[in-house]
Amino acid sequence: MGYTIALHNSPVEICRFHGVQWGSTHPGSGCSSIKCSIVKVSTSHLTCLNKCSHRIHSCLPWKVDNGSEREAVSLVCRGLQRSVCIDTDEFYQDECLSSEDSNASAKRKFKEQINSKKLPNPLASSSDGPFVRNDEYTNNDILQKFCSNGRLNDATRLIEIMARQNQIPDFPSCINLIRGFVKVNELDKANIVLQIMIMSGGIPDNITYNMMVRGLCKRGQVRSAIDLLENMSLSGCPPDVITYNTIIRCMFDNGIFDQAVGFWKDQLRKGCPPYLITYTILIELVCKHCGTARAMEVLHDMAIEGCYPDIVTYNSLVNLTCKQGKYDDVALVIYNIISHGLELNAVTYNTIIHSLCHHGCWDEVDEILTIMRETSHSPTVVTYNMLINGLCKYGLLDRAITFFDQMVSQNCSPDIVTYNTLLGALSKEGMAEEALQLLQILSGSSCSPGLITYNTVIDGFTRTGDMEKAMGLYNRMLEEGISPDDITHRCLVWGFCRSNQVEGAVGILKVMAELKHRVGTSGYKMVILELCKVDKVDLAIQVLELMVSTRIKPDKYSTIIKGLASAGMKQKANKLHQKLTNGMFSEKGNHGVNFFFN
Repeated sequence: MGYTIALHNSPVEICRFHGVQWGSTHPGSGCSSIKCSIVKVSTSHLTCLNKCSHRIHSCLPWKVDNGSEREAVSLVCRGLQRSVCIDTDEFYQDECLSSEDSNASAKRKFKEQINSKKLPNPLASSSDGPFVRNDEYTNNDILQKFCSNGRLNDATRLIEIMARQNQIPDFPSCINLIRGFVKVNELDKANIVLQIMIMSGGIPDNITYNMMVRGLCKRGQVRSAIDLLENMSLSGCPPDVITYNTIIRCMFDNGIFDQAVGFWKDQLRKGCPPYLITYTILIELVCKHCGTARAMEVLHDMAIEGCYPDIVTYNSLVNLTCKQGKYDDVALVIYNIISHGLELNAVTYNTIIHSLCHHGCWDEVDEILTIMRETSHSPTVVTYNMLINGLCKYGLLDRAITFFDQMVSQNCSPDIVTYNTLLGALSKEGMAEEALQLLQILSGSSCSPGLITYNTVIDGFTRTGDMEKAMGLYNRMLEEGISPDDITHRCLVWGFCRSNQVEGAVGILKVMAELKHRVGTSGYKMVILELCKVDKVDLAIQVLELMVSTRIKPDKYSTIIKGLASAGMKQKANKLHQKLTNGMFSEKGNHGVNFFFN
């Protein structure tokens, strides 16, 4: 049994016939040789989902929940499809009863086809490819492979197809896809995947959202970033402190200072937790861009909204104003701290002292130290380290040593930073013996000298030309299991050359070559020049061989030989070049070093 369907702007004519399934666009066409009945049905009763040709593909019975049988007529064309469902209850009952055998045969064929493959989805597009025939598990497996191979566009297309198929995409893959698009600045595509994920029931995490917010802020799309923030809570992932910080920083970067303050007020009124970090960042940015007075006003306004500053917030303002050298503003901040019943802590005092030391305001430093001793916040090792470092930079070594003695007398134990700072200052001032005495004190304390400590003192002795004591410290390092680095060896090479003990420098160079420490062309050049000065060209050749072993470019050799000539040693430069060409480079090839000096 079958029906033909003719589609017109007028009511549709359906020709029912037996044994043949075909359609005609003209009323009664094709029915002249076979008995048929024509029923007129309004096109409004036909559900047409997609465009197609008018060729009938199949006519199969369809069992519905209420037990009635319907015949599904699927009109198929290449590329685009239309499905039409016709209820056979609309036709004459006597004709339906007379065709029971045909219906039974059609049922069997329908069951065979439904078991072999699903009916095509009328919502599917032919451009969707083979994915529309896959189940959810298969498509998610393909999606994961696309993401693993970095095929972001293919993965996005598959997610869109799955959404049209009412399939739920793999949420971890969606998150990876969103992050991938954000990293390559494809925020529009990232947003498509994000919306599909949310509509499918997925909840993105804060990291993913924050990456999106940061990406929008980098583009200057502050409004879009705020809209995304507003939608976060609706999707089950409320904004965190990083979200707010990112948007506030972006607003200040774009010069909309008042809007940033208003934004944070609105968030507090909407129930946002009064994050101290966000609040501190906001106040600090206001102070930086709008001044300390405006920052004090915002502090007062935020207190009305239930967001109260603590000593951490105030310390950030103290630090900012100190860096700017605006001590009147520092005094204003201190006044607000005290007026709000808060107490200055060690961080507050140390911040002020560090700034005063940097600017060389030593009288004011003494005043702050006096105040600290009168409070419960006595100077700590951090305080003394800042004082000693500042005094050493200004060359006030005697006063720095005085503070060191004061530390010890007040049972404030110096740490390795204290010792290294003083040792460095003593060595630069040529007081190597005093540095060695301090090193002995350090060795007997709870602190142990390290590589930096030894390098500092060795450098002091190489400056004075006392290579015997410098090498003594070098050997002491090795005995204590401290491995010298390239800085140690370069100091020794420089010291040997300066004290006219160039053979010792050659020995250190050989050690450096064994340890694969970097020497540099200037180091080799210095040693070779000193060797040529004392007419030790053969030893200079050995140094050049060391250069070859470290794979220094051949043009560096010519630079060294030209340096000899420019230093007034043209004959020795020619002699060195002759030995190079006849000896070392005769076997390895002349590396382009072809020149003589007259």
